[in-house]
Amino acid sequence: MPLTLPPLNALRAFEAAARTGGFVAAADELGVTPAAISQHIRKLEDFFGKDLFLRRNNRVTLTDAGQAILSGTAGALQQISDTTLDLITDRPRSRLVVSCIDSVAEKWLLPRLAAFSRTQPDFRFDLRVEADPVDFSRHNIDLRLTYGLGAYPDHNTQPLALDAVQPMCSPDYLHRLGPDGMAAVPGADLLITSWGASFASNPTWAGWFQRAGLPTPDLTGFQVGRSSLAIDMARQGLGVALAQRMLAAEDLASGALVPLSPLTMDLGHPYALIHPRAKANKRTLRAVIAWLTRNATPAAPPCDTPDPTT
Repeated sequence: MPLTLPPLNALRAFEAAARTGGFVAAADELGVTPAAISQHIRKLEDFFGKDLFLRRNNRVTLTDAGQAILSGTAGALQQISDTTLDLITDRPRSRLVVSCIDSVAEKWLLPRLAAFSRTQPDFRFDLRVEADPVDFSRHNIDLRLTYGLGAYPDHNTQPLALDAVQPMCSPDYLHRLGPDGMAAVPGADLLITSWGASFASNPTWAGWFQRAGLPTPDLTGFQVGRSSLAIDMARQGLGVALAQRMLAAEDLASGALVPLSPLTMDLGHPYALIHPRAKANKRTLRAVIAWLTRNATPAAPPCDTPDPTT
């Protein structure tokens, strides 16, 4: 039985317009005029007998019929594109473009992508380290790891893990400190992370000491602009970091860092995995998301120092 297919050039224009949110952006991507994109869309609407877009100024949004057609065809178009690239280039069959915010890329994401690569020898990835927002379409991004759930409402968003912070230090520092734990840490030895102007829900040393029922010392220690640097400085024995457990997982597992108190504080929002809806059926993408989700949260290490809340 012959295949029943819509006009494929029109379907390609439809997918680009749906993904980019406009005929002008789709035309720029495909190297044609906006009028050509409009003609393709009208041809496809005539084929299906349905309105596919709601047109509002320079942007378009999918109708219910348009969403159904996109859901049923975008994955197939992506597979055709992937197969074509595999055959006409030297690109490995399983390459993903992964985008990530700064500290998480080095401390958390890269070790897990490396572990996945060891299970899939043909897998390759391009890792982009960049701040929000990112342009998924322009840079052909398959997967984005970011903080919070609301940054990309037009894409699929999957919560990854809600991280928590905990006082951590090097074993040598713990040995020098003695048995009193956090109660004995001078303010000059507290490593302070400056989270930046875009973060309003970050945990602080003042909040941690308040929750622990301890007086807050004068915060005169080192200040750093990235949470990953605070972890590195704690590992070097410079003091105590209120460190993210996800980012410190490798150091905790190796013993390079030890928890100085069992008391933790959750971050204000979870980390999230974001991907374009059109790529939801991409097999390698689904496998990587499943792998990262399974390996999201480290087990809590034992703490040999006193609990300040008891």
